[in-house]
Amino acid sequence: MVIESAIMELPDTKTIRLQWPEGYDLQFKTGQFITLYFPDTPEYKRAYSLSSCALDRGSYEVTVKRDGKMGTRIVDWAKQGHTMFVIPPTGRFLPVYEPKKHLICVAGGSGVTPFRGFVREATRRKLETQITVLYSVRTTNDIIFDQEFRDLEQQNQNFNFYVTCTRLAPEDPWTGRRGRINADWVKEHVHDLPNTIFYACGPNELVEFAEELVLNELRVPKEQMKVEKWG
Repeated sequence: MVIESAIMELPDTKTIRLQWPEGYDLQFKTGQFITLYFPDTPEYKRAYSLSSCALDRGSYEVTVKRDGKMGTRIVDWAKQGHTMFVIPPTGRFLPVYEPKKHLICVAGGSGVTPFRGFVREATRRKLETQITVLYSVRTTNDIIFDQEFRDLEQQNQNFNFYVTCTRLAPEDPWTGRRGRINADWVKEHVHDLPNTIFYACGPNELVEFAEELVLNELRVPKEQMKVEKWG
């Protein structure tokens, strides 16, 4: 697939849009991932969650941080017009779009990218499903899709976006939450536990914290917890 556009979201984060070739019309689901590799290095493949949703036809979008060989090459070198090979979407990190469900999505760093797809689809379809994103970043300069999430909040009364910053200087003017995501902050957003589905995506440490909280402390059945670990 040809890279249709390459947009820097942050100094270390880029979204590439991969254009579907003529005649390609695959059905897939929001929350799945694709696997990418460059024509000259087919032995080196990397999976990335889609940051677009299943309603975005004609292309796939992934949002990549400068990390490892593939992430560095995409962020620093991939440009509009370049070609990449794409292994079609797969995965079971899927949003449960039911009217009475509340999706609490815990994210760290680039782990927020699949949740953009979750909210995009829910908003466009005008669904009643509640979605809350709890997002941990180092500083306000590390918030991926900040403006888009704020815009989606205005369009969708069932969506809320909350950010906590872990490494701000004391004199920083940020008036929002500071510190890591903790159990109390997650519990604050739980209003109907049997109808809450928990998602966690990002660094292993964050995902393991969420699993411990949800499965052991809240004693929620495994069916109500979905995770994506990114190492």
